[in-house]
Amino acid sequence: MSISQSILKFIYPFLLFVNKLFPSKEATLININHTTPKIPIYSLQVLANNNQIESLEKYKGKKLLLVNTASNCGYTAQYEQLETLYKQFNGKVEIIAFPANDFQGQEPKGDEAIGSFCKLNYGVTFPLMKKSIVKKQSGQNEIFQWLTDPSKNGWCNKGPSWNFCKYLIDENGQLTHFFYQGISPLDKRVIAAINE
Repeated sequence: MSISQSILKFIYPFLLFVNKLFPSKEATLININHTTPKIPIYSLQVLANNNQIESLEKYKGKKLLLVNTASNCGYTAQYEQLETLYKQFNGKVEIIAFPANDFQGQEPKGDEAIGSFCKLNYGVTFPLMKKSIVKKQSGQNEIFQWLTDPSKNGWCNKGPSWNFCKYLIDENGQLTHFFYQGISPLDKRVIAAINE
């Protein structure tokens, strides 16, 4: 971990505190009408960090927490909290990280270096995908196209506002929640949504 990454890890609790004092109006979005997707998420595939193509169908029957991530961000310490959550729910929820360099160049590393960084510094054991574009723009990752397009997911048009935005999919493939970057993966709202 570089000196700047160590400083960012140190200031992370302060960032969470500031977010509690000044919460975003769109910190949490909920599918209150239980709208079903127009296109099943299980029809999509992901490209893993090791270049293996995987179908999301293998996650049917489990909750999925999909997170856009970066190594040089004030929220990078959420990797550790995501790993804690992953172990805490032990198979009830699967976490998939999507590294991206979309926000001020905060993920300059290549895929192999990202994987090593996450394992060495945060003990990450949940799946990491190949670095991609998550913002709404040309070349956007197919999963994030689905997550941010109501004509596909049924209701949500909220793209990631920064690194470590979280999208929760239920056991039936329905997008149920969006949590912005200022909400910890261990926040009671995230835990409650997983336990629903």
